[in-house]
Amino acid sequence: MFDRLDDLLRRFEEIMNELAEPGVTDNQQHFRELMKEQSDLTPLVEAYKEYKKCKQDVEDSLAMLEEESDEDMRDMLKEELSASRKRIEELENELKVLLLPKDPNDDKNVIVEIRAGAGGDEAALFAAEIYRMYVHYAESHRWRVETMEVEEIGIGGMKSVTFMLSGQSVYSIMKYESGVHRVQRVPETESGGRIHTSTITVAVMPEAEEVDVQIDEKDIRIDVCRSSGAGGQCVNTTDSAVRLTHIPTGIVIYSQTEKSQIQNRAKAYALLRTKLYDLEQQKAHDAEAELRKSQVGTGDRSEKIRTYNFPQGRVTDHRINLTLYKLDKIMNGDIQEIVDACIAADQAAKLLKMGEN
Repeated sequence: MFDRLDDLLRRFEEIMNELAEPGVTDNQQHFRELMKEQSDLTPLVEAYKEYKKCKQDVEDSLAMLEEESDEDMRDMLKEELSASRKRIEELENELKVLLLPKDPNDDKNVIVEIRAGAGGDEAALFAAEIYRMYVHYAESHRWRVETMEVEEIGIGGMKSVTFMLSGQSVYSIMKYESGVHRVQRVPETESGGRIHTSTITVAVMPEAEEVDVQIDEKDIRIDVCRSSGAGGQCVNTTDSAVRLTHIPTGIVIYSQTEKSQIQNRAKAYALLRTKLYDLEQQKAHDAEAELRKSQVGTGDRSEKIRTYNFPQGRVTDHRINLTLYKLDKIMNGDIQEIVDACIAADQAAKLLKMGEN
């Protein structure tokens, strides 16, 4: 581990020296790559430098203890020695986590697709609430939210909604939300007061760029039509809506949220690229079944990951056996405790697997 850390420290110093050269910004692409690599390495380098300092502090304290005869000074040195040893242990664990292989998609923006499942109108209502939960959470992180597709029902629910979240390292946080979310509550339409169970599915897909997926135009059928549903002056008056059909996979994308056909077309292509990229990712997950089992909620979309029980005011994440009694706050976007617990569990599983190899 320490040989690798020394190599990374040398690489960090090389990057810093290169960034200090006068003409470094002449090649903007290379400059951006250097800045990103520097940003990625900084937390690890800072932790390793602190680790080396603490190791030196331990050696210094031990040497001084051998020479010191004053009891008060010896007590102070023993306290410093104990604190340094404790910090070394903490930093060793931190460095192991920082050295874990990074998901190449972690820095990407995401496209989230929420679909109502079992439960009819109640499932659609819950889908709309989960959508709002994620919007509030995104706002707390200052992420940009952009709706791409939505199919609403008249009572305020959503049969489906697709939206993009843009910001720093969004996928690294949101990837744990993929799966089946279950709600248990008494619907407003239920006169007998019986608790119903409904489900929705959430798919979190890393945004695919053009370099990630090459789309052959011969594989695409493009249809334009007039937008439908409630909207502004352009609805039902211009052929602004776009429907893309990817013939090899049968994937159909419909975009009508923008007034311009050009904008809707761009959105549709972005969503199609992401879905095709996600399809390849899912194939890779299936091919690496053992790896998927060691991760927390980033594999099987049919996995039931969470239950929201309204009568008891609790939320349970089944992957990590976490139950929180703050349903109101969670539905208002306060899901950070769940996200942190999923990240910690995922890291622990990967460290365990790394120790077995």
